[in-house]
Amino acid sequence: MSADTRIDLEIGGMTCASCAARIERRLNKIDGVTASVNYATEKALVTAPAGVDARMLIAEVEKTGYTAQLPEPEPAAHRDELRTMRTRLIASIALSVPVIVLAMVPAWQFPAWQWVSLALATPVVLWAAWPFHHATWINLRHGAATMDTLISIGVSAAYLWSLVALFFGHAGMIGMTHGFEWTVQPGDGLGNVYFEVAAGVTTFVLAGRYFELRSKRRAGAALRSLLELGAKEVAVLRTRTVSTPGSLPLTQTTEERVPIGALEVGDLFVVRPGEKIATDGIVAEGSSAVDASMITGESVPVEVSPGDGVVGATVNAGGRLVVRATRVGADTQLAQMARMVEDAQSGKAPVQRLADRISAVFVPIVLAIALLTLLGWLVSGADVAMAFTAAVAVLIIACPCALGLATPTALLVGTGRGAQLGILITGPEVLESTRRVDTVVLDKTGTVTTGRMELVDVVTDAGASAADLLRLAGAVEDASEHPIAQAIARAARGGGAEGAALPPVDQFQNLPGLGVSGTVEGHAVLVGTERLLAEWAQHPSTALSEAAEAAAAAGRTAVFVAVDGEVRGVLTVADAVKPTSAEAVARLRDLGLEPVLLTGDHEAVARQVAHTVGIERVIAGVLPADKLAEIQRLQGEGRTVAMVGDGVNDAAALAQADLGIAMGTGTDAAIQASDITLVRGDLRAAADAVRLSRATLGTIRVNLFWAFAYNVAAIPLAALGLLNPMIAGAAMAFSSVFVVGNSLRLRRFRSAEESR
Repeated sequence: MSADTRIDLEIGGMTCASCAARIERRLNKIDGVTASVNYATEKALVTAPAGVDARMLIAEVEKTGYTAQLPEPEPAAHRDELRTMRTRLIASIALSVPVIVLAMVPAWQFPAWQWVSLALATPVVLWAAWPFHHATWINLRHGAATMDTLISIGVSAAYLWSLVALFFGHAGMIGMTHGFEWTVQPGDGLGNVYFEVAAGVTTFVLAGRYFELRSKRRAGAALRSLLELGAKEVAVLRTRTVSTPGSLPLTQTTEERVPIGALEVGDLFVVRPGEKIATDGIVAEGSSAVDASMITGESVPVEVSPGDGVVGATVNAGGRLVVRATRVGADTQLAQMARMVEDAQSGKAPVQRLADRISAVFVPIVLAIALLTLLGWLVSGADVAMAFTAAVAVLIIACPCALGLATPTALLVGTGRGAQLGILITGPEVLESTRRVDTVVLDKTGTVTTGRMELVDVVTDAGASAADLLRLAGAVEDASEHPIAQAIARAARGGGAEGAALPPVDQFQNLPGLGVSGTVEGHAVLVGTERLLAEWAQHPSTALSEAAEAAAAAGRTAVFVAVDGEVRGVLTVADAVKPTSAEAVARLRDLGLEPVLLTGDHEAVARQVAHTVGIERVIAGVLPADKLAEIQRLQGEGRTVAMVGDGVNDAAALAQADLGIAMGTGTDAAIQASDITLVRGDLRAAADAVRLSRATLGTIRVNLFWAFAYNVAAIPLAALGLLNPMIAGAAMAFSSVFVVGNSLRLRRFRSAEESR
């Protein structure tokens, strides 16, 4: 039996979650095919028997009225769709504003104003609103109704009735102005136009759809950000034989820079200090320190030498390395992590917006009520104009302008206020999770800690000066590029790169994996491991050895300092805890969240950090795949999990979590895979982000409740003839004003620091 194969498709044309469900049902009808279609990510993950042609799957999707294609790094269709939507929005705003102003200010209704309104509103209704009409047609073909259906019907009814009033009524007469009646009167309707309703609804809803689409496109860049972390070019060693007449053939080895895609398994390539390692491999020559924090989460650089494995996209922080490639392309650890992010994102349930769920029932009911209104008035003896006017009033009062504004206005105000506070929320789909979150998983390096090595302690033998010892050690370490050396040098200078000057060093030697040596002001100085001291027949005192052991037990790195043949002290270096982390953890607890520390670092390091900031539960020593599994395990326990991280190693876990929060000081991959980004890099902002998200969600819920309640209450009034279409339009406008005003209250949101 042949194994199943996985096929990923990019889906286009979806406007709501019901579109995704329809495509999913279509694909799942194919024998042997299991498909999951995600509206939020616009992707279909298809598991099919081996040999199934992707073109057949694409054809099935196209039969439902949507588009499909195999994934591209950045689909051109995505860029075109967003650009087209922006063009429609700008044109709609420019044309709609004068139409709305003329309709609502009778004093400005100059002769023939209604014909000018027709000229301005027509391109809005026929061109700018085309996506809504097109989606409505597709939905109707499949017996479905969504918010697009409501928009299209409301806009079309207002526009078409206005045409009837202009060409067959007396609304087209020069000098006509809008009358104002609370109720429908016999003969009403053919003397008024409602172009402002058609144009205004289109503009409002189009604006919300544009901002939603832009947020989705930004969120979909996570995989591109992951892959862009890798090197673009690599210096490959090429060996060739050169022969000249009269001499023996010579073997020459040269460096050739080639695109990363040209690298093959078994190739030898060079990595200089400061360069990214091009792909996964094994060190063939050289020794160095490799900064792997972006991949493993390990805060201390790893010393590598011939025979040691290295991972692509990590940074060579020390000497020159020659590496033999063992995995390239899709087989590398970085590519596998990108796949993990994609799986975690696509595994999320499609977003089911409240407005779409209710619209599926609301639209047929409104149409039925409008038809019954028309028939009821005709049966009662009313003239056709009066009956049709009442029916149009029902359609206009039911037009979902407030529905279209409910989510985007609250989101725009909430996210705008969040940006002022250093909190970036990607879209409305992330807000529901903040209400249910009960567990917050915190990455250690770069999130709870600074992510940079710092000197935390100096222990000296009796009679030695800590300041003098640090000054001598710092002078020697300043010549090294190793992160631990730079931490000691910074401390010796007084903390900053431009601090106190350090004395010059002579006879400097960098001893990979051991330490450094040199002569400073006539003193022979050794700084490094106990093994380095032993090679020079120098041994620390019992007190210094105990200090180094205590540092190691606390998860810190101890470096010995010897001066003129005597071991004089121990310098302790660690990834320092951010001064605000303890306060941040306390705030998260106050929000009802249980904090969990999750890290790829050692158990001792993690326990020490957790104790410092007040976290009880610690999960340490985990690889990127394990982080994802831990999030899934917590979710399997019935928890709703928020994840806060900053590294590439956190990207898959951030995508899997119910709420992903990335530190803005971290990598682009982590930021793009998250739902919320904290620009300041201050963990206290995570608590503010949860509070702001919950406040924004609450505002959206109130807006949606008002939008639906207004329709439910106003439709009977319109059906009974108590509202003419003009009043219906005004009531709809008031509903929109309420929604916008309620959303603007979010501007008063304050962070915990501002509230003090």
